[in-house]
Amino acid sequence: MGKRRCVPPLEPKLAAGCCGVKKPKLSGSGTHSHGNQSTTVPGSSSGPLQNHQHVDSSSGRENGSDLTLGPGNSPITRMNPASGALSPLPRPNGTANTTKNLVVTAEMCCYCFDVLYCHLYGFPQPRLPRFTNDPYPLFVTWKTGRDKRLRGCIGTFSAMNLHSGLREYTLTSALKDSRFPPLTREELPKLFCSVSLLTNFEDASDYLDWEVGVHGIRIEFINEKGIKRTATYLPEVAKEQDWDQIQTIDSLLRKGGFKAPITNEFRKSIKLTRNNHLAVEE
Repeated sequence: MGKRRCVPPLEPKLAAGCCGVKKPKLSGSGTHSHGNQSTTVPGSSSGPLQNHQHVDSSSGRENGSDLTLGPGNSPITRMNPASGALSPLPRPNGTANTTKNLVVTAEMCCYCFDVLYCHLYGFPQPRLPRFTNDPYPLFVTWKTGRDKRLRGCIGTFSAMNLHSGLREYTLTSALKDSRFPPLTREELPKLFCSVSLLTNFEDASDYLDWEVGVHGIRIEFINEKGIKRTATYLPEVAKEQDWDQIQTIDSLLRKGGFKAPITNEFRKSIKLTRNNHLAVEE
């Protein structure tokens, strides 16, 4: 339950960025817009880039919002019985999955715990882990307590070598999430860690060209001040909140700081990128 200490220790390397908070369900409270009718999405965060509410386009850091895995500590990906590796979720519409069979193991979460533990106690850097050091976009999520409340979630859409990327975003998500105070030593026994690797990035044909519960999505849009903004959710967020596609898009727009009324015409102007992800929790 987050009490594991797998190897000795780390030297901190911090980054900036943050993720969105878990949103209240929009069903019954949010309103969709049709034509020129505006949409209201309660409970969503907004704010400028300086407040770490969305991506820093120069660094690729992104807020991923909360994600929920399967029952207990089970990953949301499928197990390959032959290799014991976690495989990407199937792509929709029968398209071939060109991503190689990735190995996502509990050792990645264990390494994140070691990095955080050693930073908090001032120990030296842990030895290099045994898992692959191939580059991938990644997110590190911290949750706490029996109900697994979100405690930090930050990641990047820029591919990073996993050893250095997990080390960096372990500390960023634990210490630099602007919505929470930095994690402390006392919280370590109550923590859960999730590691997500993002795969199969595809440009969607429009803002509805994705599937709830299957795809993570990232949107780009021009706000009411003419400034380009981005926002993202990992795949499980919409399903967990019982949102449909329009509710999810509208929540992302509010999360990205869009304050004007949301019309259907504006939704059509959004550039959307969809992705699958592999995840494991410890």
